[in-house]
Amino acid sequence: VQLVESGGGLVQPGESLRLSCAASGIIFESYAMGWFRQAPGEQREFVARITSGGNTYYASSVKGRFAISRDNAKNTVYLQMNSLKPDDTAVYYCMGSKDAVYWGQGTQVTVSS
Repeated sequence: VQLVESGGGLVQPGESLRLSCAASGIIFESYAMGWFRQAPGEQREFVARITSGGNTYYASSVKGRFAISRDNAKNTVYLQMNSLKPDDTAVYYCMGSKDAVYWGQGTQVTVSS
């Protein structure tokens, strides 16, 4: 099983980024997929989740600014991040869950002026 994130980078406050996570080795459409993040010195925290049926859930800190989506034909989950803030700076991890939980290696997002 592999989950490979991409799309991180350095942006200024107020800008946008779109993260992607390409999955292999799982029946992607049957898995719930999610995004978590971990800032330096902090615990990993939930950001967003999308079920196999397409229902979405968000942390209160990102609701209205971030949007999670999935393309089952491409085995890929996305996280569109708008109106980014310095507090959004973290390593962002992709997660897939069904009968087991799988994690990607993470991608760095830095929001700084």
